[in-house]
Amino acid sequence: MFRSLLRLQTQFGNTLLFSKVCQRSQHCGSSQKYSTAAAERKRFYQGVSISQGEGGLYEINLDRRKLKTPGGKLFTVPNEALAIAVATEWDAQRDTLKFYTMHLTTLCNTALDNPTERTKDQMISAALKFLETDTVCYRVEDPHGLVELQNNEWDPVLHWIENRYNVTIGSSCSIMGPEIPEATKDTFRQHLKSYNFWSLTGLEYVITQLKSVVLSMGMIDRHLSVEQAVLLSRLEEEYQIRRWGNVEWAHDYDMYELRARTAAGALFVHLSSESSTVKRKLLQD
Repeated sequence: MFRSLLRLQTQFGNTLLFSKVCQRSQHCGSSQKYSTAAAERKRFYQGVSISQGEGGLYEINLDRRKLKTPGGKLFTVPNEALAIAVATEWDAQRDTLKFYTMHLTTLCNTALDNPTERTKDQMISAALKFLETDTVCYRVEDPHGLVELQNNEWDPVLHWIENRYNVTIGSSCSIMGPEIPEATKDTFRQHLKSYNFWSLTGLEYVITQLKSVVLSMGMIDRHLSVEQAVLLSRLEEEYQIRRWGNVEWAHDYDMYELRARTAAGALFVHLSSESSTVKRKLLQD
């Protein structure tokens, strides 16, 4: 059953259809803590558009008003593709603005205002902390069915990332988890330094959702789909649900909401790394 579920291949865009599912009360990471002050607000604009401002940055316009961050800065993004994605979030809101569903906007606000005043090195160190407690590295000793499930589903991803980055990570049943070699941390640290500040903001957000560097990198590198990464991060919970049952509707609600946040974070990483602009075809008579 799990293997068939893990073979689902859905692009980020399809998963974002779930972005209107309400956010859980459990929040992780500075980007989730830093959001618009009000959870909801009556929609105050008719149209949404984008424009290119100084320095080639793109702005979001709500009617004739330029969008600003909670810190009072002009809301600007580095490329047109990300601007279109954010504008779509605002345009998709109906009579009431539900800010807790606007994950891309929140991530942009976090990158622009940087409320915790962190540097890239500090963000990288925070991300690598999750490697020491990575979901796929902690294994159980019983029951047998869960042990087998973890080995069958997590080991291939773990082997993939070790081969991909030429590192050693391993797994352990100890409460202390596996001992991650310093060489492995250094390899990932060097790799993460290639990300810009905005991409690191999105990557850290994804890692906090999945509680896993391994699954996050697997998804960002397109080795895993959003659905696969989310399901693998909830493997033990899914096992218990299939064994003991679950509260009707609550399981799907939680799953879709986690997919929405994870997909938004992954999309943000890719779009904030994008340097090209959207090309338009000229209409000919």
